[in-house]
Amino acid sequence: MSADTLLEVRNLKRYFPIRGGLLQRQVATVQAVDDISFDVRRGETLGIVGESGCGKSTTARLLIRLLEPDDGTVAFDGRAVATSDGIPVRELRRHVQMVFQDSYSSLNPRCSVEDTIAYGPSVHGLAWEAAKARVREILAKVGLDPALFAARYPHELSGGQRQRVNIARALALEPKLLVLDEPVSALDKSVEAQVLNLLVDLKRDLALTYVFISHDLNVVQYMSDRVLVMYLGKVVEYGPVESIYANPRHPYTRALLGAMPSMDPDRRGEHATLTGDPPNPINPPPGCRFHTRCPYAEPCCAAAEPRLAADASVSAHYTACHMLVPGSGHSAAPRIAA
Repeated sequence: MSADTLLEVRNLKRYFPIRGGLLQRQVATVQAVDDISFDVRRGETLGIVGESGCGKSTTARLLIRLLEPDDGTVAFDGRAVATSDGIPVRELRRHVQMVFQDSYSSLNPRCSVEDTIAYGPSVHGLAWEAAKARVREILAKVGLDPALFAARYPHELSGGQRQRVNIARALALEPKLLVLDEPVSALDKSVEAQVLNLLVDLKRDLALTYVFISHDLNVVQYMSDRVLVMYLGKVVEYGPVESIYANPRHPYTRALLGAMPSMDPDRRGEHATLTGDPPNPINPPPGCRFHTRCPYAEPCCAAAEPRLAADASVSAHYTACHMLVPGSGHSAAPRIAA
């Protein structure tokens, strides 16, 4: 792990069993996250995008150990998570916190805002009075007046205010990394912009690192330094946001970006977007999982799974596509020099 890498994920895998029959035996598995690897650098925002069901939220829960991986490793700040000589999960959660999509269900309706935010620091050893003092400080940072909001309950808050409370709760342990799982998708657009700008300010002021998960490609472009594109549990493209958006290399990424809404009539999509739903993750297609929907698919795409390969023209831009690998057997692949 390099010095500027805060989080390192290697070969992470999580399958969910499906049980059926009279004895509820396992009859199949959902391959939610299947052998993915990536890094998160200190001080950056890594955006994760993809269609619903591609594994984004499962990845988020694996990072913070709300789910246990079936295989693979996660290392935080150079220490492997949940190993004998690594970082315990309890300590990991002091440094990595999560903000969920549903701002209401992620708050306890019986706890006031003050109690909700103070609970984490108190569990980790901070005296209750000191924890309440921290609550007042953090509420001010997220744009809520402590005198007005500390004693309120979730049902007395708007959606934007509840999400600010969720962000405050995540900040209460003074983490280094925030995992943000669709944090603004349930908000009105005007409120969404306010919360996004708040996150940008907090990242700058508190020297935070973000993993930002969203289906909204405009939001990801605004927030992210690098982007990871997932499809059916796999990483298909990964690189700097400018490179991904200006020159997407994978057909799936091009289809996603082609479907982005734009207010500029000169940027209206000229190509047909994808049709149909992703294949069933219980029984994904062999080889490249995208080949059943890809307009460029050839026999080699079903025969072998492409690996992430670096783009020679752009630093740190990786794509998993046979069209870009010399000698892959695809007609569009570069030829191997004699």
